[in-house]
Amino acid sequence: MTFKIAIVQTNIIWEDAASNLKSLDGLIQDIDRDVDLIVLPEMFATGFSMNTKKIAQGMDGEVVLWLKQKAKDTGAAIMGSQAITDADKIYNRALFALPSQQIIHYDKRHLFSPGNENISYSPGFERKIFNYKGIRILPQICYDLRFPVWSRNKNDYDLAIYIANWPAARQNVWNTLIKARAIENQCYVCAVNRVGSGAGIDYIGESQCINFKGEALFNLQQNANVIGYCNFDNAALKSFKDKFAVYKDADDFNLITA
Repeated sequence: MTFKIAIVQTNIIWEDAASNLKSLDGLIQDIDRDVDLIVLPEMFATGFSMNTKKIAQGMDGEVVLWLKQKAKDTGAAIMGSQAITDADKIYNRALFALPSQQIIHYDKRHLFSPGNENISYSPGFERKIFNYKGIRILPQICYDLRFPVWSRNKNDYDLAIYIANWPAARQNVWNTLIKARAIENQCYVCAVNRVGSGAGIDYIGESQCINFKGEALFNLQQNANVIGYCNFDNAALKSFKDKFAVYKDADDFNLITA
């Protein structure tokens, strides 16, 4: 079966959720109707801000309600992250909204300490797999990309999604690591970054989809407010892994997250 993804590369207006959601309204209404999943960048409504007093919302907040509505309107699942207040903690939370209005989520495990994310946010401790339309999806957020053990494929997922605000200064690292994650895990990778600038940091996008051989299926380069499409062929992935079953020779281990 094929699974069609639309990735949205945007110029995020700093800490202005209303303006960003309005801009995304216009982009999403033009997305192909046969798309299964729409993927937005990390903190798509605000940018990568540590000002949690201003940007954090609850699971009943504007951003979550917007995601649910877009999933219902388009008939596609939609994914992106938001600063979420949950009990007495704040998480950089990847939200996966289903057309049924259900929300499932993953809380960012690796917080970017050079940018003080570990001071403003709490880490997640649970590695999650989202199963949607028969595709097993591993959600990851930005800095998670640097830690390959966290995304090690135990033959339990088909597609890894990295949503990010990855700076232009380290763009070569982005391009290198997303290919590495695809090759070492024998999976598809969908990597969605932003463009523009925020808090003095520049971003140049290069959102792309990579196949299980490490080949780029497309790259949005440095374009702002654009959509890219990719069809993931799960049968081709299975055939490749059956013929070249590297995962069977992988080291066995248990990951301690506490």
